[in-house]
Amino acid sequence: MNSLQFIKKQGIEILDFAHDFAKLRITVFREFPYLYDGSLAYELEYIQTYAKSENAMVFAVYDGKEMVGATTCVPLSEETENVKQPFQKAGYDVDKVFYFGESLLLRSHRGLGLGHRFFDEREAFAKSFGTYSLTTFCAVNRPDDHPLKPANYHANDAFWKKRNYQKQDGLTCFMSWQDLTETEESDKILTFWTKEI
Repeated sequence: MNSLQFIKKQGIEILDFAHDFAKLRITVFREFPYLYDGSLAYELEYIQTYAKSENAMVFAVYDGKEMVGATTCVPLSEETENVKQPFQKAGYDVDKVFYFGESLLLRSHRGLGLGHRFFDEREAFAKSFGTYSLTTFCAVNRPDDHPLKPANYHANDAFWKKRNYQKQDGLTCFMSWQDLTETEESDKILTFWTKEI
């Protein structure tokens, strides 16, 4: 842990490590359950959602010159329509909800408590505005018998419950990407988890 460097950036400054972030997303999301066949071009476009928002934050972890972990958050009102709409349809005030994007860690740096650090940083950031009452994130749904599910795979549900997040089975969204086994993109269903703050 002594060799790790923690960097927090907001808004346009997030682009300072866009390439490192893109590389990390492509690497981590190739693993189950996302199985994402990513491209640098898409990733550099994806990060613009955060860079365009003064109220967005990326918290990154470097080990030497390598980004080994990162996590993101942004007000739900400034997220893409496919993420906002489920909350609008369910009657939530999106101006009161803070959205947590990805939490990414290379295998080499898991089990060090960084997952908790990521939630601590994002929750503290959301609370700092004094206007948000709910935090949320979403996770992809995959069947238990998925052919690419590793035998030693453990879902993060228990960890998220320990952080007092509740799975909202009726609150879902669609995101589209190309799986490693696909020849083109397809819609995936993701379920939201929420926590009052």
